[in-house]
Amino acid sequence: MRALSIASTGMLAQQTNVEVIANNLANMNTTGFKVQRAEFQDLLYQNVMTPGTQTSDQGTYAPNGIQLGAGVKMSAVYRITTQGDLKSTSNPYDVAVQGPGYFRIQRADGTDSYTRAGNFGLSPEGQLVTQQGYVVQPGIAVPQNTIKVDINAQGQVNATVAGQTAPQTIGQLELTRFPNESGLNSIGDNLFLETPASGPPQAGVPGSVGYGTIVQGFLETANVNSVDEITALISAQRAYEMNSKVITAADQMLQNTSRLGGG
Repeated sequence: MRALSIASTGMLAQQTNVEVIANNLANMNTTGFKVQRAEFQDLLYQNVMTPGTQTSDQGTYAPNGIQLGAGVKMSAVYRITTQGDLKSTSNPYDVAVQGPGYFRIQRADGTDSYTRAGNFGLSPEGQLVTQQGYVVQPGIAVPQNTIKVDINAQGQVNATVAGQTAPQTIGQLELTRFPNESGLNSIGDNLFLETPASGPPQAGVPGSVGYGTIVQGFLETANVNSVDEITALISAQRAYEMNSKVITAADQMLQNTSRLGGG
């Protein structure tokens, strides 16, 4: 019976949907996390009668036809890159992006990755690094006798060194944009990689046209809305439940048919 396989595709799709929602809720407190949504599309159809089929020699046509669907499948899990709220931390090495743009991070193998999470720190050599120890590009080194670090909205990093009254500029943070941010490949650790779908990286100075600004002492929170996620979870749960009832109904119909055959 076709209904069994159709309903099973619905259950599988909603199971994956729940997994996406669970990941969103699990990352509610992850710095810079961007919520994801599951998208679905219908499967192939069996054309018992194609719409527009000629039904008589007089030139009449079937207005609707007969098409029997095979179920549903997941077509994509896309990322919603809206701005998250900013949370004050009072840590001078915490920086948030207000607006578009990603920090460029050099991983241990020398390749570039990108992140919205600005919870940075200092390496033993005084370089600005991520929580995994990856260098924030372009490399910025803070002198060992620094008593204060200021980062302005344009990403300029100034350090006040002991024994000096005037701060000195020690580096310039950059931001990177992509034509299609949803096409970035998430690899965990709050990092993304460029892909053919994302388009090439486009570097720029914070505050310039098309780029966000830097806010020191703040972190961008996840853009997860708990009410939306719980609502989506309930909807997915009900859809799963209804598909399971279709399987139960189809099973009962098969049982009735088998009894008739046995008689």
